[in-house]
Amino acid sequence: MSKFNAIQTARRVIETEINGLTALSQGLGAEFDAIVERLQNLNGRTIMAGVGKSGHVARKIAATLASTGTPALFVHPTEASHGDMGMITSDDAVIALSRSGETKELADMLAYCKRYGVPLIAVTNLKTSTLGKAADYILQLPETPEACAVTGAPTTSTTLQMALGDALAVALLEARGFTAGDFKNLHPGGALGAQLTLVSDLMHKADEMPLVSESSNMRDALQELSQKGFGCVGLVSSNDELVGIITDGDIRRNLDQDLLNTTASAIMTKSPKSVSEDTLAAEALHLMTAKLPQVMQLFVLNGKKPIGILHMHDLLRAGLG
Repeated sequence: MSKFNAIQTARRVIETEINGLTALSQGLGAEFDAIVERLQNLNGRTIMAGVGKSGHVARKIAATLASTGTPALFVHPTEASHGDMGMITSDDAVIALSRSGETKELADMLAYCKRYGVPLIAVTNLKTSTLGKAADYILQLPETPEACAVTGAPTTSTTLQMALGDALAVALLEARGFTAGDFKNLHPGGALGAQLTLVSDLMHKADEMPLVSESSNMRDALQELSQKGFGCVGLVSSNDELVGIITDGDIRRNLDQDLLNTTASAIMTKSPKSVSEDTLAAEALHLMTAKLPQVMQLFVLNGKKPIGILHMHDLLRAGLG
């Protein structure tokens, strides 16, 4: 008796689904463009619906749409038949998922869409199915085998539904010009929110910045460095442009000099690394740590003028470490 090969099975499943995704991609046409345009100009929300495994996928698609700038929610067809149909308005559009297109629980929702003029988008394998015939738009899934050939359990078909939902969400995102900043506003918590935090959200401004004139002596520079507590002091020109920085490291490297009688510009590091206020905090962290020696502070510039300062500890506290 031959030994069961789990890896061989796994590869067969994945390859079957890859073939299905390829067929789905190649089959997209003008109908997809029309649906994106319709959803982009929608006054209401995108209502996702489905039963069983298709219902689980519909929930995920609704969440992805909502998080990328397309107002969306999931309405279960059975619950809709018992009162939740009132959640759907004529300003909305319904996307119904059903591999066969013959899911009985969808019947009341299809009739409601027809009665109240709610645009209906079908995601199904069969255009001639009940769902396909009722729909205003059809995203037809290719006829590909399920990865579980023994039972025909939804595998390839649900993968295709998921991918199609992602494709719609990203297409709508790009069509609307949705930005990383917009995305962050919808994801303020957790690691994802931290990754999308801007430098302007974390930087210290105005009088918090350690700054002295480039003509200052080291006595004044050391006093500013000590009072502000960033481990550095920036040097600015007569027109308030940043020309250099002095860090704790610069001071240690020059201890053999008569520091208190030295001009600050004599030991400053010229043209220090800096960022703009609309830089992602994650990018700032990469700039600080990409090369040795690591940088602990970054000045934030508008043009050449400092408008803030960012310390490594600010990034770590924001969850970027």
